[in-house]
Amino acid sequence: MPAVIEIKDLVKDYNLGQVPVHVLKGISFEIERGDFVSIMGPSGSGKSTLMNILGCLDKPTSGSYELDGISVAKLNRDQLAEIRNKKIGFVFQQFNLLARTSAAENVELPLMYTDASAHERHERAMAALFAVGLAGRQDHQPSQLSGGQQQRVAIARSLVNDPKIILADEPTGALDSRTSIEIMAIFQRLNRQEGITMIMVTHDPDIASYSNRNIRFKDGRLQGDERVAQPREALKDLEQIPAEQPEELESA
Repeated sequence: MPAVIEIKDLVKDYNLGQVPVHVLKGISFEIERGDFVSIMGPSGSGKSTLMNILGCLDKPTSGSYELDGISVAKLNRDQLAEIRNKKIGFVFQQFNLLARTSAAENVELPLMYTDASAHERHERAMAALFAVGLAGRQDHQPSQLSGGQQQRVAIARSLVNDPKIILADEPTGALDSRTSIEIMAIFQRLNRQEGITMIMVTHDPDIASYSNRNIRFKDGRLQGDERVAQPREALKDLEQIPAEQPEELESA
């Protein structure tokens, strides 16, 4: 499979007052189209900084980053925003939903920066909610949804622009064990059936075991990069856990 992400000799430094802080120290790797990658490492290892660069939210100090054949380091702010909106979906640990806004309206938000009509925005939001098993919940506000359902809304929001890549930063960090596996079931389906490249930061080795590749960082350097021959199957694991409060998983 061709590489959708190519990182070469990537360096990221920050200045803390007069003191330079070296966060990423010359890392190189590629991610193939259709990969499901977990990025792991202790706090301060540089994985969040890397995710910001991969998501075009920050630029490296030196080195190269190509996303789908485009040299990201050469893009200006407007071009970075455009590539984010067209190619990348984001999922966060704390969901980042607007509290007084319905599920459908939350999902529509990325489309507000496109020329899609109100009708098209609604139709695409409804399709994304259906894809994550939330058909019928489109009018619910976040406070009316469980944590797992809120994360599904966040995943639907990440899908609504038909991204090539989803970047997920600790997507199960605020969820219980069963709900975390439900989210992994959705990620595995999106990766395998829709061909979306999944890149996930996680501190949890159990969650990482659902991906097919684990990249490990320590002190700003690449410490390990391993393929997982047989990733765990989330749907099979769910069958072993009794549901405390059933949620729709037909589409997962």
